[in-house]
Amino acid sequence: MNEFLEIGQIVNTYGIKGYLKVVPFTDNRERFEDLDKIFIEVKKDLQEFNIEDVKYSKNVVLLKLKGIDDINIAQNYKNYYIKINRKNAVKLPEDTYFIIDLIGIQVFTDDGNLLGNIIDVFKTGANDVYVVKDELGKQLLIPAIGDVIKQVNIQEKKMIVHLIEGL
Repeated sequence: MNEFLEIGQIVNTYGIKGYLKVVPFTDNRERFEDLDKIFIEVKKDLQEFNIEDVKYSKNVVLLKLKGIDDINIAQNYKNYYIKINRKNAVKLPEDTYFIIDLIGIQVFTDDGNLLGNIIDVFKTGANDVYVVKDELGKQLLIPAIGDVIKQVNIQEKKMIVHLIEGL
């Protein structure tokens, strides 16, 4: 498992005092208020920052980080990703997983046929949808609902699904 989890992407600056405009990848954007520090991945290098302030505007989080005190410095971080250490992640409810842990998992039918690996997860209003790609490049969309997802084992990187009519 990855030690760090992506929780957002810096998409722009905000104001002249160094605030960063962040699109959150978490379902609970207020989660940023519980963090003392974050990491920004700059060219495969993680730079650690302490959080000074958190604000909200529409669907984005506005972060003020210690050491980023003006717009000129803030612009250097545009388009980079924000990560946290996994030990600082929220506890997930049962049968809920971090997307990073699902990517690459092998997906099998309940009768043992390999469908492929999860390559992406789409969020829809009702449920997530797993994009499974087989070795020939064919993609299958699998809804993350109880009637379909029968077992997930993150440690073994294996998922068992029951294909209902129409999939």
